[in-house]
Parts: sequence; C-alpha cells; structure tokens
Amino acid sequence: MIAPGRATPYAALEERLGYRFRDVSLCQTALTHKSWLNETHDPHRSDNERFEFLGDAVLALVVSDLLMKQFPTHPEGELSKTRAAIVNEAGLARVAEWPVLGQWIFLGRGEEQAGGRQKRSILSDSLEALIGAVYIDGGFPAAYDVAHHLFEPLLADAEVAAGRDFKSRLQEMSQARLQLAPTYIVVSQQGPDHDKTFEVAITLGGTEYGRAQGKSKKEAQQNAAALALALLEDPGHK
Repeated sequence: MIAPGRATPYAALEERLGYRFRDVSLCQTALTHKSWLNETHDPHRSDNERFEFLGDAVLALVVSDLLMKQFPTHPEGELSKTRAAIVNEAGLARVAEWPVLGQWIFLGRGEEQAGGRQKRSILSDSLEALIGAVYIDGGFPAAYDVAHHLFEPLLADAEVAAGRDFKSRLQEMSQARLQLAPTYIVVSQQGPDHDKTFEVAITLGGTEYGRAQGKSKKEAQQNAAALALALLEDPGHK
C-alpha cells in the first residue's frame, strides 16, 4: 500500500488513467505478462490473466451501461453489435495506444524481441487487466470512471456512426414501407482531383427523394440519404 502523495513507478500511467492506485502492487500485477514470469520465476509476483478475466467482465458492464444511456431507443441487437465493436481486440488495442500502455508491460525477452509491446493481443489483455486492477483497488465506481475516460473517443465514434449511417437506415425503411431499394446517381463532380465535390441524387422507384453534395461519393450519398430519410419520416409525406 502506498501513502497518499507518494510517487510510484507508475505515476505517469496513473495520470493518463485518471486514477491513483492505493495498492501499487495491483497495478504491477496487471502489467505482468506471463512471459516475464516464466523467465524470472518470481514467487512474489503473479501474471495478469486473472485480472484480465475480471476486467473483461467489468468493461462489458461499463460499456453496456454507457451505450444504454447514449442510445436510449436502440434495440438490444444494435447495442450488442456496437459493444462488440468497441471491446474487441482491435478496439481495446486502439485504446491502449493512448496511454502508450506497451511501454509499461513486463515482458519476457523472447516476447520483447518478437515485438510484444505492439501486439494487439498483449495490449488488449493488459488493458482489461488494468481495469480489473482498478476495480479491485477502488471498486466499481473507480473502474467505471477509468473505463469511461479511456473509451470516450470510441463511444463518440460509435455515436457518430450510429447517427450518420443514413444509407443503412434508408435501405431498411424504404424496403419496409415502399418495397423499393434506393438508387444513388452521381449528378456532377467539380474541382481538381485532390479537392473534388460530388453531387448525388437518390431515387426510389424513379422518383427523386433527395440531392446533396460531399467531398467524396460516400459522403454525398450519406447526405442525400439523410434528406430522403427526413422526407420518408415526414408524417405529411405521401
């Protein structure tokens, strides 16, 4: 146990986490990969696999709660897909890059030479273990705050993706209401190759439902789909 205000070897990491460990040995365990323990045989240390198991469960609960609050009308299926995209190996490794977690992990020489500090699997497992360590040290409120702090960028991306995937939403709505699939037509493109502006029209059954511009065809299609959605969702539209 460390006294308040006392410097620890992990002070810089704690600052990035937004959390100060009361028991610094928990942080150390969370950062100990089994390859390091296999080589050192330190009887006073444990690897981070049990913490990883716990952190995985804590993180799933935190992210589920945050998504429920962020998307109050989304069905369970969409929430599950969004959560899976956030807490998968790639998402965890992406989050781990922000506190540069790789530099803190205790690795064996073989794993070190094999580029272990950049491996997604090691980074994601260590991040989960760190969340588990925070949970043990400070309880669920502390783990919730740390996870929210670390995953806020991914949650923001999820909100943008959910709110801006107008093409998918239009596809579902147009087929359900009109039994028609939308058609996207590039009406024009202007400007030099490095700075083009595209204009796209969207039609349903030969009738135009929206026309919009964008800096790419994909962006223009999304913008046009948003207009078509607004028209279809208008109670006064026939």
